[in-house]
Amino acid sequence: MANKTISSIAKDLNISRARVYQIIDMLDDNEKPSKDSNDRYVIDDSVVNAIRKYYANSNTKAKQEKTSPIDDKVLDIMRRQLDEKDRQIEKLTQLLNQQQQLNLSTSRQNEKLLDTTTNNPLSQDDIPLKSDDTDVLKPTEGNYKGVDTKTPKKGLFGWLRR
Repeated sequence: MANKTISSIAKDLNISRARVYQIIDMLDDNEKPSKDSNDRYVIDDSVVNAIRKYYANSNTKAKQEKTSPIDDKVLDIMRRQLDEKDRQIEKLTQLLNQQQQLNLSTSRQNEKLLDTTTNNPLSQDDIPLKSDDTDVLKPTEGNYKGVDTKTPKKGLFGWLRR
C-alpha cells in the first residue's frame, strides 16, 4: 500500500493537479484523505479509487450534458431563422441578376452610341456655335464701363483672375 502524490494521480488521469484538488474537496468526508504533519495529503489506494470513481462519474455526466437533445423551441427558432435567411438570399440573388441585366443593357446601349458617333460625321447640332452669347471675355451690354486694358488669361478659370 504505497502512498501516491497529487501529481502522479493527475498524470494517471490526464488531468491537472488543480482538478485533482477539486475532486478531493468534493469527496465525501469518509473518502477524503488525511493530512500529515506538513499539511500534505496522505493518499492511499482507497482514496485513489475514490478519486477515479468520482472523476469517471463526473466525466460521464459532462458528456451526457454535451450530447443532450436540443430543445424543440430552440430548434423551431433556428428553423424559422434559416427560412428567413433563405428568403433573403433569394431576394438578393434576384436583385443581383437584375443589376447584371441592367449593366449589360447599358453596356450595349453605350456600344451602339459609340458605333453611331464614330461612323457618322458630326451633325449640325453637334457643331459648337462660333458666336456664343455666354462668352465671358466679351462685355455685355449695360455693364461695360470703358476700355478693358487687361489681357484675357488662358485656362479654365482665367476669367476669375481679372
